[in-house]
Amino acid sequence: MSLVHALDHAIVLVRDLEAASADYGALLGRSPSWRGSHAALGTANALFRVRNCYLELLAPAGSSGISGLLGAWLDERGEGALGFALGTDDAQRCADGLRKQGVSANDPSEAENREARTGVVRRWRHVMLPPSATRGLLVFAVQHLSPPDALQVAAPVCDEREAVSALDHLVIQSDDLEAARELYGDAFGIRLALDRSFPERGARILFFRIGGATIEVAGRAGPPPRVSDAPDALGGLAWQVPDAEAARSRLAAAGFDVSETRPGRKSGTRVCTVRSGTHGVPTLLIEPAVQAATM
Repeated sequence: MSLVHALDHAIVLVRDLEAASADYGALLGRSPSWRGSHAALGTANALFRVRNCYLELLAPAGSSGISGLLGAWLDERGEGALGFALGTDDAQRCADGLRKQGVSANDPSEAENREARTGVVRRWRHVMLPPSATRGLLVFAVQHLSPPDALQVAAPVCDEREAVSALDHLVIQSDDLEAARELYGDAFGIRLALDRSFPERGARILFFRIGGATIEVAGRAGPPPRVSDAPDALGGLAWQVPDAEAARSRLAAAGFDVSETRPGRKSGTRVCTVRSGTHGVPTLLIEPAVQAATM
């Protein structure tokens, strides 16, 4: 039984929250759903909710909490994807289930985020995992205590066909695919939809499907190394758009460095690469294949 039901949100660490919010608003074609702060953590955030998850832009704010740690991270590594959260219906059951699978997990704790403009507060319980359990990634489970409509889908600022509608997949780069399979597949109980090798590239990718999104874990084909000290890393985000060419034209007109559209690796898809304005996150836009009608 799966302990989680969704890829709840991806987190991107940025220096200037206002600048990053403007860039991602233009990239996604949507206004932020939420602008808030975590007073105890010393952070501020902007959230963009789409159909199946949301994006969190996170920045240090002040000098309390983890603000200093995030500042040091930015100085050392620069802006980029920081981690992601998996949605659960029961944080305590999730923590207990992970421990039964031999995965260290902290006891659930509660947190909240206050919207800067309205004063509305969102609350949740989260289960944090130590880096030793996640091969160095920030990965945690979250149970939302506030109703879903507390975070509205981000309003489009362009034609819907040109705007991002959902997260297609999140990429993880790993030197140990079997360790990833044990964590995401065995421990969390996420369905491994496909395990595919690409001999021409010397690569192997695990495709975990959850809540209408995919976690792709990519690594070398062949047996894992006996000892791998290299941590896993987030490799990028791929967003769904109804019309890839229309989205590409909109972004190019807005000054983004964006590739021409091309056929995707999955039959019937169209993709383009966004090469600027992503704040260190490799970014792909995908127009899904048209599903044939069935009788």
